[in-house]
Amino acid sequence: MDENVTQHFRPDEAPFIDAVGGWLQQVADEYRPVLTHFLNPRQVYIATTLAHRADVKVQFSGGHKMAEMQRALFFPDYYEPEEKDFELTLLRVDYPVKFATLHHSQILGTLLGSGIEREILGDILTDGETWQVVTESSMADYLTGQVDHIGRVKSRLVVSDFAALIQPLDEWEAESATLSSLRLDNIVGTGFHLSRHRAKELIEGNHVRVNWTETIKPDYELDVADIVSVRGFGRVRLDEIAGRTKKEKIRVTLAVLKK
Repeated sequence: MDENVTQHFRPDEAPFIDAVGGWLQQVADEYRPVLTHFLNPRQVYIATTLAHRADVKVQFSGGHKMAEMQRALFFPDYYEPEEKDFELTLLRVDYPVKFATLHHSQILGTLLGSGIEREILGDILTDGETWQVVTESSMADYLTGQVDHIGRVKSRLVVSDFAALIQPLDEWEAESATLSSLRLDNIVGTGFHLSRHRAKELIEGNHVRVNWTETIKPDYELDVADIVSVRGFGRVRLDEIAGRTKKEKIRVTLAVLKK
């Protein structure tokens, strides 16, 4: 990918930027739609930016309106995408609801333990009792055949219809803030009202992930659409960078999801 493009993103994002460049080139060369695995919000932001720059159309879907993880469909001018083009399947977790409690981390751990990569899975949803998983249709049979327990709870995955999609329990809360920097420890501290020292301890203690990847660098610089997960606290997403104040503080909008 052109250096003029990569300079606008972080060095560690270069492999993904190259992947997007490949997809865009494929659309141009083969004049057909190209479907990706699931992308996280930061990747969706990058893909949107690069597609716009290349004048290639792109749409995203994760199976529901507020989906966090979404598949991208890049396509030429003549093509009109339909929802079925995203090849999504909804799985319901069948388990003894009255006698057991499940957690997001247990379900994700079980699915990843079956031998698949995170990019094969979309959102894991719950209304407090029912659990559902969005996945790629090509992997639905494999997953339903692999899972018979989640943790110690006897469970199975059942293909469900998207008409039965639950209303997720989680709600993000928007919060405006002014920050001295976009460092990871600063945003963790601001999002969960922790001291900078406590935020640094959590990061260096392997309790923090950025876009589902563990990082132990308190000075890691965040950007728009990054999602930070903090074990025991919840998640914070950087939704907007809205310029600077007269004192050179950075105006931001965060979305916070507390446990």
